[in-house]
Amino acid sequence: MIARNDPCWCGSGQKWKKCHWPKANPAPSFDMQRDHYRKQYGIRLKNAGEIEGIRKACQLAAKILDEACAMARAGVTTDEINTLVMRRHKEAGAVPAPLGYGNPPFPKAICTSLNEVICHGIPDDTPLMEGDIVNIDVTSILAGYYGDCSRMVIIGTTTAEKKRVVDTSYACLMQAIEVVKPGAMVCEIGDVIEKIAKEAGCSVVNQFVGHGVGCEFHEPPQIPHHKNTMQIPFETGMTFTIEPMINAGVRDAVIDSKDGWTARTADNRPSAQWEHTLLVTPHGVDILTLL
Repeated sequence: MIARNDPCWCGSGQKWKKCHWPKANPAPSFDMQRDHYRKQYGIRLKNAGEIEGIRKACQLAAKILDEACAMARAGVTTDEINTLVMRRHKEAGAVPAPLGYGNPPFPKAICTSLNEVICHGIPDDTPLMEGDIVNIDVTSILAGYYGDCSRMVIIGTTTAEKKRVVDTSYACLMQAIEVVKPGAMVCEIGDVIEKIAKEAGCSVVNQFVGHGVGCEFHEPPQIPHHKNTMQIPFETGMTFTIEPMINAGVRDAVIDSKDGWTARTADNRPSAQWEHTLLVTPHGVDILTLL
């Protein structure tokens, strides 16, 4: 009798289990796939209860981000926006995930990254100015579940270069999302983003990545935005971020030696980032942080 690991009878050269055998058997159950992804990749596929909790956290983060972005205008400080975000989390019985995270502990509830800051900008008392571009990044913990999203805001009228990098980052995010479905590979995200960025005359930051999220702030897998060879297939129940950081000039980041967090472009040219938390469904993808 032919065994699962024997060569398939059709002469394909593949093992029977990889060729004709699966066609005669039911698809693996969710529990089987969940166990396989945990053992093979360290990835936690989420069940229905977990997805519901993550969805609520994502919707809260998106609503808070929406209000924070509406507040961003000339004369307002990023610290004032941070205070609003702190208040909205408290009212919702939630916690801002960045506050106290990492080493050194991140000192604020949100990241606010202006102009040449790529990511992890720390809110302060500097007023926003006409022509600034700012990324506001909100991650909420609600009932133990995480939702993570960010958005760019243009303060008044800005330069053509800043506008180009903001628009390019958004296009990179939305077109990368279209790739996501069961069976597609993680590396396909980077292929799409690199192509769009290159056509716009921009570069893709490779020192920071998207990531699994939902039951923890950062979970496997990493989601690189640059070209890569990560051959991990998307599977139903995966939750993760795509958050392309796109630079007008060189892709390199320099970390501030004083605060240990703020990442700026090496050439001081502008950078932009947009972010959503995503859920892989049987038929494609659900944007959990879309209002």
